[in-house]
Amino acid sequence: MYAERPFPGLACVWTRTSAGSGLVVPDGCTDIIYSAGTGEVFVAGPDTVGQVTSPGLGAVFGVRFGPGVGPSAFGVPAVELRDQRVPLAEVWGASARLEDALGAADDPCAVLASAAVARLRAAPPEPLVGAIASAVSSTGVGDLARSLGLSARQLHRRSLAAFGYGPKVLHRVLRFDRAVKLARAGVPFADVAHRTGYADQAHLSREVRELAGVPLGQLIRPWARRASSASMVTTGRHS
Repeated sequence: MYAERPFPGLACVWTRTSAGSGLVVPDGCTDIIYSAGTGEVFVAGPDTVGQVTSPGLGAVFGVRFGPGVGPSAFGVPAVELRDQRVPLAEVWGASARLEDALGAADDPCAVLASAAVARLRAAPPEPLVGAIASAVSSTGVGDLARSLGLSARQLHRRSLAAFGYGPKVLHRVLRFDRAVKLARAGVPFADVAHRTGYADQAHLSREVRELAGVPLGQLIRPWARRASSASMVTTGRHS
């Protein structure tokens, strides 16, 4: 129904093979998505809240860029794609050749991934992006800016361009993503809150409801029970 696999240079590639709807939750990432049912190819920008995916797209294939990476391949600041689903042609220009290759491919993920990696080789993200992503969860904004030789305003501007969020929101989204992954791995919620820096379990619960729109138990339940795709909750952006 939904499956991920690694691909060098990307966070992952993924497939979804059902027609049901689901819930996409913020993770700081961006995706390129191909719907075999409609032939559409589009970009999914960084989300700030949970978004319900559209049913009826048939088999869907995607490539996922890690936080801050996708905008280099798109050539568009992440903030312009935030909470958006945009046809790939609006970002890369005419994409008929890629669409034809996807339609004829046995493995559309490999076609998408090759195109994405080629774009990243031509325009790699600046090292500052990785430094922000790795440090924002453990360092205050002022200290992070100083460590990177930036003013707080410059850091905010760089963060919007790379991640679609300012550093405070980026911290919040990445912390939420780590918490969800721990909860899906079976870690008790109180331990999840402690290990990811929430004040307590109630704080974790409030953040999950605000970012995902559902309680944490509901968010992870389809993964734990391997529920049907009609109620699947995932981070794959197949909207």
